[in-house]
Amino acid sequence: MSTGVPTLPPGLTFAKGQATGNDFVIYADPLSEIPLTADLAAALADRRYGVGGDGVIRAVRASALPDGAAGAAAGAQWFMDYRNADGSIAEMCGNGVRVLAEFLQAEGLIDSAETDLVLIATRAGNVLVRREDDIYAVDLGAWKFCGGQGAVRRGCDCQVFVRGIDRPLGGLSVNVGNPHVVVKVSRQELADLDLTQAPVVEPAPVDGANIEFVQVDEGEATIRMRVHERGVGETPSCGTGAAAAALAAWAWAGAAGPTSWVVRVPGGTLRVRMQDDLVELAGPAVLVAKGVILPA
Repeated sequence: MSTGVPTLPPGLTFAKGQATGNDFVIYADPLSEIPLTADLAAALADRRYGVGGDGVIRAVRASALPDGAAGAAAGAQWFMDYRNADGSIAEMCGNGVRVLAEFLQAEGLIDSAETDLVLIATRAGNVLVRREDDIYAVDLGAWKFCGGQGAVRRGCDCQVFVRGIDRPLGGLSVNVGNPHVVVKVSRQELADLDLTQAPVVEPAPVDGANIEFVQVDEGEATIRMRVHERGVGETPSCGTGAAAAALAAWAWAGAAGPTSWVVRVPGGTLRVRMQDDLVELAGPAVLVAKGVILPA
């Protein structure tokens, strides 16, 4: 009879890292010999029977990818294969890619000449990660408001229903390599949110979305944020979500709005800067443990 306990691969070497409380299990697979399946990701991320994390990252040399994928990753040394805690695939992760950069540097897996600047391939395209004193800044590349300028003028393109607030809320859909819906709330509403259940978005995003609830202080260019991540639940932080929140706040503020924002999440503080059609995310990344999976 099945016990329901996830199966872990004995002998797998891994690291555990976190970035503003968003935590990840990471393992290096240079030659792409240990596929990150949905079952493996869910087993590693399980907080009772596995290592525990909001997601799992597999570091694969770009040269070991299939021909088509290797071509798309041209110029990058490493590919970030990423799955959420439930095993579902995510295009990329802004906090996770910083943790991956720290892991590659700590393990000596990037050229010494590039320890302060590394190009990492993701399913959302290549991202450039730069060491900046004791934090990492990530050029997330192009972004877009999914509903176009009409949504920007209205301030929203969907409705969001969440426990703790008894009215529908307007949400603005933003793609930062992965899908987000940003919702403006008051500071009290932010505190009252119940994110133990997933918010409902109408119309529902085709691929799902991370939902960011934000209280915006335009004068201080500061955002307070809580997030419900697809495939995970509420997390202490979301890097691409912070970028999406800043882009939404900038749009709501109008053309004269700040282009640099401080985003305060339960797990810490992130910085977001916009320039032309690009957005940069900066914040800490820390490795907290290394280990090996033991035989059952």
